[in-house]
Amino acid sequence: MSNTNVGLDLERIIFIGRTFEEYRDIFNVSKEDLFDNKILDCPSGACSFTAIANQLGGDVTAADIAYYHPVESLREKGLQDLEHGIANIEKVKQNYKWDYFETADELHATRSKALLDCTNDMIANPHRYVAATLPQLPFADQQFDLTLSAHFLFMYADRLDLSFHKATLAELMRVTRREIRLFPLVDQTSERSAFVDEMLSFIREMGWSYEIQDTSYEFQRNANQMLVITAAGE
Repeated sequence: MSNTNVGLDLERIIFIGRTFEEYRDIFNVSKEDLFDNKILDCPSGACSFTAIANQLGGDVTAADIAYYHPVESLREKGLQDLEHGIANIEKVKQNYKWDYFETADELHATRSKALLDCTNDMIANPHRYVAATLPQLPFADQQFDLTLSAHFLFMYADRLDLSFHKATLAELMRVTRREIRLFPLVDQTSERSAFVDEMLSFIREMGWSYEIQDTSYEFQRNANQMLVITAAGE
């Protein structure tokens, strides 16, 4: 996709991410998951999972609309977004569980580390970071064994309609040989997304299998489950 195409207004992009350790807990990532699979993280934002996983010997690719922008611009935007995001969380602390992170300062430090690890790796290993605009991906059919997708589908049901959800999930499955893991199943108000049941029906219609699993991660209240979708025949 050309850099003149949709989604390139940097001010419209929130560039904040989570650490490798958070991803491990969010998606119940085992050693076998990490080392025995070719993994796609999409959309990956400023998450450091790709950077750290590959350092440990994994094979992970990150894809996000943000990657059309220069790394230096993304790092600066991420630092600004982080300050803004932490300030907003402070205003609604009751909407979060303060045990995974005990304080806003700890959260700030963790998010800062994710951002810096991610952007440093983008400079060192740019081939791992692929610019993409969902619901289309520039990857081959079944290119990845496992796809992880956090804080996108379901979370923004107020802005991304049901047809977008279906098209995006179909595209993620096109490039995934074995399994997709989506987290969480709630929207930004911490309520179960209005699209969950309709998406489960869509999954059944497509001949895929699914399971809703609890995770060991809950920061936003009620965001403690992931949807595991298995390709037909797996």
